[in-house]
Amino acid sequence: MHLKRWITGLIALPVLIYLVGFGPRWLLYGFLAAAAVGGLLELVRMTAPGMPGALRALCALPVVLLFWTASRGSFFLMPAVFSLSVAIPLVYHLLSPSGDRGDAVEHAARSVFGFVYVCLPLAMLVFIDRYPAGNVWIFFLLAVVFASDTGAFYFGRFFGRHRLHPSVSPGKTWEGAVGGLLCSLIPVYVFQAYFHAGKAAVFFLALALSVVGQIGDLSESLLKRACGVKDSGGILPGHGGILDRIDGLIFAVPVLYGYLAWTAG
Repeated sequence: MHLKRWITGLIALPVLIYLVGFGPRWLLYGFLAAAAVGGLLELVRMTAPGMPGALRALCALPVVLLFWTASRGSFFLMPAVFSLSVAIPLVYHLLSPSGDRGDAVEHAARSVFGFVYVCLPLAMLVFIDRYPAGNVWIFFLLAVVFASDTGAFYFGRFFGRHRLHPSVSPGKTWEGAVGGLLCSLIPVYVFQAYFHAGKAAVFFLALALSVVGQIGDLSESLLKRACGVKDSGGILPGHGGILDRIDGLIFAVPVLYGYLAWTAG
C-alpha cells in the first residue's frame, strides 16, 4: 500500500502541474467538477447507502451547474444553484411512490451536506484561479497541504508516541501533527518570490492551512468511523477514494479563499 501511495502520487503530480499551470482553464474546471461529483457520490454512498441510484445521479446536476456558474464568474447565481441541492431530492420523493417518501428529509439533508462539504470548497478553487497569480496560489495551497499530510504521516510513523484523537483515528499522533506543521513551512520559502505579501503573512497562512487541513483529515475519519467504512472509495490505489485524498484540502481551500478575498478588498 505504501508503494501504491507513492506511485499514484507520482502519476498525479504531472497531471496536476499541467492542469493548474499550463492547461486550458476549461479543462482544469472540468477536472475539479469531476472530482466534486466523485467526492459527492462517495459521501452519499457512505452516509445514505439506501439512496436510489437515479437520485444520486440527479444530485450531480447542481454540482455541474455550480462549476459552470463559477467558471463564468457568476457569483450571484450560486445561491440559486445551491437551492437545487435541496429541491431535487424533495421533488424526486414527491414524484416517487408513497413508500419512498419517508427518506425525503434524510436524502435532502445528505445532498445539502455533500454539496457544502465537498463541492463548494472545490468550486472556490475556480474563483481563486481567477485572482492575479491565482494558479500560483493554487500550487502553493496544494504544496502546503500535501507537505503537511506527508510530514504528518512520516513523523507519526517514526516518532509518534502520543495519540492525537484515538477514538476517531488511532494512527494519528501529536508528533505527526507537529511534523506536518513543520513540513508545511517548506513551500513558504519556495513560493515567497511569487507573492507580494510579506513573508510573515505567508508563513502564518501556511500554518493555518496545515492546521485546518489536519482538522479536515480528522473530520473525514470521524465520518468514516460513524458510517463504519475504512475508505471512502477505491479509485486511487494506496489512498482510497477521492475524499480520502482531498479531505484536508476541502477544509484548507476556504481559508485561502478568505485570505485572498480579504487582502484583495
